Amino acid sequence: MTFLLVIIVLALVFDYINGFHDAANSIATVVSTKVLTPLQAVIWAAFFNFIAFFIFKDHAVANTIGKTVQADFITLDVIFSGLIAAIAWNLLTWWYGIPSSSSHTLIGGFAGAALANAYWNQPGLDFGTIVAMDKISKTLVFIFLAPLIGMLISAFITLVTVQHNLIYRTVIIVASCMLTWFAFDYFEQVKMAEATEKVYGLEKIKATLSQVPASKTDSLAILDAKQRLALWKELKPQVKEAIRGYDEVGAEGLSLQVKQFFPESLQLDVQKLSKAYSKADNSVMVWGIMGVAFLFVLAFWYVEKFTTPTAYRVGDMFKKLQLLSSAAFSVGHGGNDAQKVMGIIAAAMVANGDIEDIKNMPNWVPLACYTAIGLGTLSGGWKIIKTMGTRITKVTPLEGVCAETSGALTLFMTEQMGIPVSTTHTITGSIVGVGATKRLSAVRWGVTIQLLWAWVLTIPISAILAGLVLLLVRSLL
Repeated sequence: MTFLLVIIVLALVFDYINGFHDAANSIATVVSTKVLTPLQAVIWAAFFNFIAFFIFKDHAVANTIGKTVQADFITLDVIFSGLIAAIAWNLLTWWYGIPSSSSHTLIGGFAGAALANAYWNQPGLDFGTIVAMDKISKTLVFIFLAPLIGMLISAFITLVTVQHNLIYRTVIIVASCMLTWFAFDYFEQVKMAEATEKVYGLEKIKATLSQVPASKTDSLAILDAKQRLALWKELKPQVKEAIRGYDEVGAEGLSLQVKQFFPESLQLDVQKLSKAYSKADNSVMVWGIMGVAFLFVLAFWYVEKFTTPTAYRVGDMFKKLQLLSSAAFSVGHGGNDAQKVMGIIAAAMVANGDIEDIKNMPNWVPLACYTAIGLGTLSGGWKIIKTMGTRITKVTPLEGVCAETSGALTLFMTEQMGIPVSTTHTITGSIVGVGATKRLSAVRWGVTIQLLWAWVLTIPISAILAGLVLLLVRSLL
């Protein structure tokens, strides 16, 4: 138990370091554009880091991180070694002002220690039997995809924002909001369908699918994503309606309400289903995005139609909007990065026998992680702010709004997909995107390439460090 407590403390220390290491991601542009002072900016970002606790419910990223390594190879000393390596690399890159990824440092350390542990006991094991290749491959792919997505979205937002015709600009924003709404609804449906599958098992779901009219599914031979969605579309209205009355009727009443909509073969566990669906519900996030977009449109119309749109007024408008965009990015940063440490703590608790599954982590774990990252951000990461805010490209308030909005959207989407992306990579790609819309030479590509090398090397170096730490720990025990 003492060793587990040491690991939990170390994990929260890493979360704290992650906060001040990655504080630059949230505040670099808002400081460089002089919208907020450095002290105001870190307080602002830290507050919204913590607010993410109330917005992100499903903890999909935490689940991905905790299951990066196969359970047979997770021990407390493996997690301890991975955390020591991740903390060491984070502090080193912070000292030299390199905006590397805290997320990938943690993943590399965890996987590297597990590999060293496996090969220590069973030399010659296949790599794929030690780590979850599907989760590792997604993480590796998004080292490049996350900044690319951020760059493309920020370039698009910038081009829309500088569109002179206000009507066209409004129409494009509304259309983009509708696409975002449909995308997040799709993410929700997939997660709810997968939750249904996990609660009841494949065979029971297949039995239910066989009762769905053939016209509503392409094939009943294999339970693929399309069929899960078909099932969920059949169940969603009834279950949603029943869940709305959960607080009023309680578990027994809800069970009676819901069972009338399902075949007896499904043998509903209503409480478990209700909990899973509630976690997958992303309506708070979606309405938040729509609300921010509405405020953006309202600001554009007010400045351009109800006042004289001078350069000063337009600039002042974007400074105010940057408060919204930086808040949104800080929410995404908190929601994405705090979950990674949650996954590590939950994996340690599983290895110690305190809980059976990562998804059963106690409520104090997310609360502690969101608090730690918020306090870390409050401490600030001044060495990296200069790199992010000025060295890549000179950022104006307009471009700061576009970069932060793009970064926030990218983080929200990847979190919904359960992919642990780097907030550092995301905001860097977004800053490059807004710089490239001016002209390609506005981006200091030499600095960007140096950052890219740091990104590529983070996982292998962290893995090697963690392996060496594990060997040292084993030799001392």
